[in-house]
Amino acid sequence: MPVFVLVHGTGHGGWCWQKVVPILRAEGFGVYAQTLTGVSDRSHLLKCGVDLTTHITDVTNLLFYEDLSDVVLVGHSYGGMVTSGVAATVPERLRQIIYLDAYVPDEGESEVDLWPPDMRAKIEADAEASGGLRPPPSPELMGIHDPVLADWVQKRITPHPIDTYTEAVPEGSARSAALSRAYIRCMEGPLTSVFDRSAEKARAAGWPVREIATGHNAMLTAPDEVAKLLLELVHAP
Repeated sequence: MPVFVLVHGTGHGGWCWQKVVPILRAEGFGVYAQTLTGVSDRSHLLKCGVDLTTHITDVTNLLFYEDLSDVVLVGHSYGGMVTSGVAATVPERLRQIIYLDAYVPDEGESEVDLWPPDMRAKIEADAEASGGLRPPPSPELMGIHDPVLADWVQKRITPHPIDTYTEAVPEGSARSAALSRAYIRCMEGPLTSVFDRSAEKARAAGWPVREIATGHNAMLTAPDEVAKLLLELVHAP
């Protein structure tokens, strides 16, 4: 039976998957929703020199120490950078990668390379003013309009280290070329255009691409639909 490992995006933590996890477990799957170093409940480690390699190592260590294989690795947003790096590092442990409205980098690309110019200028200016940290994005930016949910997220999301965005994904695309991949595209909210390039890259590569009518943080705003698509894609031939 495949195992899901869910990787969150900027400033989030394992908490952002809590509506999806029980649905997947009810279908008999093992599920891990890890928090990456330096954010959320691990924000006390922020000053430990956190970069993309740190986060890739977070996940590869989880796979090793929990002795996981046949893994369906799901990355949301920035998490697509992490999952791509994990695939380049330990492809033998993976069954499939699913990008949930996530960045899909080419080998040697960093996340900043995938940002629109205006977005890059703003984030870099904010990070410079904040000592190398990206301030937490607003719930509105992530497509969260329910005030109760927005308040819940705002209390949990934390600043994110800029070095995770400027480091390129490691080499290893040839080793992971045979891995099955799929993409889930969120079709509403102000971030839709940011992920156009990644979604088109997925289509051009012939991956299954699914669309969901919600904002960027679909695992919170449409958890039933996200879980349904994950289950559909993992069972797809």
